[in-house]
Amino acid sequence: MHELLWQPRCERPVGLIRPVRLDPAGVAGPTRSQARSRKWRSTGHGWYVDARAAPTCVEQRILEQAVKVERGGVVTGWAVLRWHGARYFDGLTAGGRQREVPLIRLTGRYPKGADWRRHKIGAQEQEIVAGIRCATVQRALFDEMRFSDLRSAVVAMEMAAAAGLTSSWLMTLYTSHRQGWEGIPLVREALTLAGDDSRSPQETRLKLVWILDSGLPYPVVNQPVFDLRGNLLGIPDLLDPCLGVVGEYDGVDHKDRDRHRKDVEREQRYREHGLEYFTVVGGDLRDRDMVARRIHAARSRARVLEVPRRWTLRQPPWWRAQESLDARLIRAGRVGELIRW
Repeated sequence: MHELLWQPRCERPVGLIRPVRLDPAGVAGPTRSQARSRKWRSTGHGWYVDARAAPTCVEQRILEQAVKVERGGVVTGWAVLRWHGARYFDGLTAGGRQREVPLIRLTGRYPKGADWRRHKIGAQEQEIVAGIRCATVQRALFDEMRFSDLRSAVVAMEMAAAAGLTSSWLMTLYTSHRQGWEGIPLVREALTLAGDDSRSPQETRLKLVWILDSGLPYPVVNQPVFDLRGNLLGIPDLLDPCLGVVGEYDGVDHKDRDRHRKDVEREQRYREHGLEYFTVVGGDLRDRDMVARRIHAARSRARVLEVPRRWTLRQPPWWRAQESLDARLIRAGRVGELIRW
């Protein structure tokens, strides 16, 4: 269960219910009197949905707002990425409040219940996905990043990559054709910090503390580490390949007794082979200065201890290297599909 919870992809749930308009005949939708009953729920601006539709389901919320998009408009931002199966775009703020579904509308009034934006969007950046009109993946991610802050923009990029939707390389190509657009400096800065190897938002946030708050070079992210005989020691979240410092983020699933035992064994293996180690848990990342001090303390220990280096990043012949995201997208023929200028 825990392993499934932390996967970067999710399936769109079945049984989503599409809102409908009032129908005087009561065939295509409820009559006005029926709409006032408990069997129907208003989603705003003259739309109604069967009351059995779960309003807390993020995909249901997206669908309920998507029907309000008229010709020439689209759903964009985090909602499109979630609609494509990116788990970490859950439609919630850091404080747990629901975010409004971002929509682009070229003309007309803006009804309540969604985050309406009036921006240009060409026909080549629109598509129908599972019955709703969406911005393309890269346009949606571009909108999500440019109307955000730097750290959130990096998280968005890396979680879209974790879900296999696009890569930082492709987004860099995409933004090269967006000269003068609102928010483009922020997106470009975020892309200099983003990669394709992070597997959770907290891993990305820890990496950003490492770079931005600790002032350290970009670490190695989620790469296998071996002993000198070619045995796998582990795949650390972050690694300083010069000093041999490992950084790990341990989420709530690490509190499980079996998982905690494995974590202790892993830390022991690292230390026995000359790797210094630090861990960040729970709400630690809310105190970035404290985490930065922990990182520098681990680096100081690594310098003082001067333990012989008995580890390597060189992959042994038996190791089956994972295909890069760019290679997967190229092999699947997705590159031309994703890049639509």
